[in-house]
Amino acid sequence: MAYDFEVSDVLPGSPQAIYEAWMSTAGHTAMTGAEAEVDARPGGDFSAWDGYITGRTVALGPGRRIVQTWRTSEFSADDGDSQIEVILEPVEGGSMITIRHTNVPAGQVGYEEGGWKESYFDPMREYFARRDEG
Repeated sequence: MAYDFEVSDVLPGSPQAIYEAWMSTAGHTAMTGAEAEVDARPGGDFSAWDGYITGRTVALGPGRRIVQTWRTSEFSADDGDSQIEVILEPVEGGSMITIRHTNVPAGQVGYEEGGWKESYFDPMREYFARRDEG
């Protein structure tokens, strides 16, 4: 049975800067350190982490919200797509990023138990801190 969870962190960088990086091929690649391709339109396809993650953009609220279908190469053919909602809110020192990840296949708890932190939040923190220094 699929499950849902939510993770949050505070990152340097404005909500608009994070949104723009997430929704661009060059920005997504730079902020995660792994190859990405992003068609930044609703209905556009994307891939991240060298093709490990694939999906489609469902809805956009520029500078504040991204909704995408999300599946990894570890999903079975019987697993439906999961969905992420990325919420960006300005806070002192940067942005609060909240990921609401729904319909995650049972047993794939790594995303909640450090996957988002290690693969997104930590490299994003380094990337946006470097941008602010430059």
